[in-house]
Amino acid sequence: MQSPKFFTSFFTDDRLTVEKSPPIPVVWYRVCAGLVLFFTIMGSGFAQKKVEKVKLDAVVKNFTLKDAAGTSHTLYKLSEEKSATVVLFLATQCPIVTDYAERIATLAKAYGEKNVQFIGINSNRQENVKEILEYSEKHKFEFTVLKDPENNIADYFGARRTPEIFLLDAKRVLRYMGAIDNKPKAPTKHYLQNALDLVIAGENISKASKKTRAMGCTIKRVRKTSVDRTP
Repeated sequence: MQSPKFFTSFFTDDRLTVEKSPPIPVVWYRVCAGLVLFFTIMGSGFAQKKVEKVKLDAVVKNFTLKDAAGTSHTLYKLSEEKSATVVLFLATQCPIVTDYAERIATLAKAYGEKNVQFIGINSNRQENVKEILEYSEKHKFEFTVLKDPENNIADYFGARRTPEIFLLDAKRVLRYMGAIDNKPKAPTKHYLQNALDLVIAGENISKASKKTRAMGCTIKRVRKTSVDRTP
């Protein structure tokens, strides 16, 4: 029988000693914890930024915005008892909108006689109500132009450019979205006019014609975390 001393010396042999890893600095624990917290907050922030968007063939919900004079208007009141309603996103500093300005004014007047309501919406953060009023008067817009200071209505419609059209029927169902026509100069395809004629006649718009790509300037949105300074 071997001495306990042998076993003691065997298991305490330096060759069998397991080296301990150096301790992880406390700062790394803090960095990791901070990163976890950061991505958790960012993830929840992105989830909260998800907004409701109207879809084609769905009823557009009511909303309220103010015009250049500070008067509040609702979509449902403006579109009340109308054969159709054209929601048109505009800008004062976009050359493409200016190219279309005369055509827009002509369409609004012609279809106004057919009980169609045009509603202009300005969602650009850098364009104030004074500019909007002056632009409307200069280009003889006889329809109401509203200011969308937080881009909430642009977000709801999914509007990205100016000019961009959203056509509602008498029941406020979104029937067409996109461009006015196929080009600012000498157009050969009149998307909005064709869609309006069908809606007024109570006819269906073909699936291929319900949506076109809007051409124009991008809407300059506000940062949702900042304070809106639009007058």
